[in-house]
Amino acid sequence: MTELNWQRAALPGLVTLRGRTVTVEPLNAGRHAAALWQALHGHDALWEWLFDGPYATEAAFARALAERQAARDAVFLAIVPSGPEEAGADGLGGKAAGWASYMRMEPAHGVIEVGNILLSPQLQRTTAATEAMYLMAGHVFEHLGHRRYEWKCNAENDPSRRAALRLGFTFEGIFRQHMMIKGRNRDTAWFSMLDREWPARKKAFEAWLAPGNFDAQGRQLLRLEQLQARG
Repeated sequence: MTELNWQRAALPGLVTLRGRTVTVEPLNAGRHAAALWQALHGHDALWEWLFDGPYATEAAFARALAERQAARDAVFLAIVPSGPEEAGADGLGGKAAGWASYMRMEPAHGVIEVGNILLSPQLQRTTAATEAMYLMAGHVFEHLGHRRYEWKCNAENDPSRRAALRLGFTFEGIFRQHMMIKGRNRDTAWFSMLDREWPARKKAFEAWLAPGNFDAQGRQLLRLEQLQARG
């Protein structure tokens, strides 16, 4: 077995990542709670696959955000769209409209997971949502030095499984009876992206995100899946 010249990866800190259509910044209950409540309240179905929620009051929601902000085993990042497409009818451009986290961090092995992702309806299926995932992946491989980036979800969560494949993760299998979530069994689908795969994934992301890949109405010309397949 070949011995690797491996040095442990770095843990993620309270980093701010800026792109053309989005900023990903440390989740802060005081700064983000009101905008996130506005974006998420009344959309209870968004919480179906998460460990918690939905919340009946803004105060309870803000307390949950404060707990996420203080978490020691995960780094939560607010997703703040900036482009006109992402502002939506409710004018959410420049306001937090979702979050994601780095979690299950194992720097000695260079393994980290992106998870606990919650996107408001205004953020779903936008350039900003995809660019946020691109920025987080790039930070993992290029700045923190990880070898493996993971995506896990309930095996019944078809939208999350499709999203993982679209973003360039590889399906690895199902962990049966892996967890109990909200009183229900969860079989977990595992996906990964490796450091040696990132250069091709990055090229596909950047080709998709390029302004020239969108027409005057903001519609994509080439799908990200097509560009990932070329890599």
